[in-house]
Amino acid sequence: MRRRRTPPPPAPLPQRDGVDPVRVRLPVTGPWSTVRDYLVWRLSGAPAGAVATLMDDGLVVDADGRAVTARDPFRPGAYVWFHRERPAEHPVPFALDVVYRDAHIVVADKPHFLATTPRGGHVVETALTRLRRDLGIPTLTAAHRLDRLTAGLVLFTVRPEERGAYQTLFRDRLVRKEYEAVAPYDPELDLPRTVRGRIVKERGVPAARQEPGTPNAESRVELVERRAGAVDLGRYRLLPTTGRTHQLRVHLSGLGVPILGDPLYPVVTDPAPPGDFRRPLQLLATGLAFTDPWSGRRHRFRTGRTLEAWSSYGTWCASD
Repeated sequence: MRRRRTPPPPAPLPQRDGVDPVRVRLPVTGPWSTVRDYLVWRLSGAPAGAVATLMDDGLVVDADGRAVTARDPFRPGAYVWFHRERPAEHPVPFALDVVYRDAHIVVADKPHFLATTPRGGHVVETALTRLRRDLGIPTLTAAHRLDRLTAGLVLFTVRPEERGAYQTLFRDRLVRKEYEAVAPYDPELDLPRTVRGRIVKERGVPAARQEPGTPNAESRVELVERRAGAVDLGRYRLLPTTGRTHQLRVHLSGLGVPILGDPLYPVVTDPAPPGDFRRPLQLLATGLAFTDPWSGRRHRFRTGRTLEAWSSYGTWCASD
């Protein structure tokens, strides 16, 4: 019988501008003699002296809110919290629209280039942080995620104790997710079709890959419309059954019609300079439909956004 995990204690530090403090659990065993030694090892990528500065200023605290000093002994399994120095971020100059809000959920229509939740160099410029701050809901959490480069509908939960019920909807494939993409048109590609395969995404590697093995990803791909011109384009409806990282991007690239503006598929290119918001990835989460596990209400949401490469290809691909 699997033992039930004990949840971590509540954070003794408040949020800062909608950003949670970092929570670190010390390992059960290890060679470290002090908490400081472990944090220096754990945060080896942080600027030199960052841990010492945090501790000297009393900004690392334990579960009781007591400042942890550089001399405090290593305590196996203990938790500590602190606010990390925020990276410099370029403001994402696009609106984050709220489509729906009630006592349980918030559905937002995310623009391209805005991360869903804090991660890496994107902390303040994320949908979650903006919504917490703008709506005054510090407990807001994401029930699922969209890639930073993907626009469209994202579901957030208001009450932490209810988040699991909404995440279960996604896990059990009880949410109908619909996407739209603009990609090259291939007259030899037989559509509609269901694409199944095995996608693997390694930590620290930008692009996922398909490999032989038991399928773990499935997407329905349909051609909605073709537009002939200097560039022959297709507008595609995508219905993913699963939710692997970069799944739709991998699947369309594998079919020979990579999504316009994709910097990873089929070839990894150099990242755009910070603050460069040109040529957004032409992938949009257009629809979410599910039965609310708390109210029993059947929800159907549609994005208010469109893909620029379809409405104005020349504007989208302009270099300036």
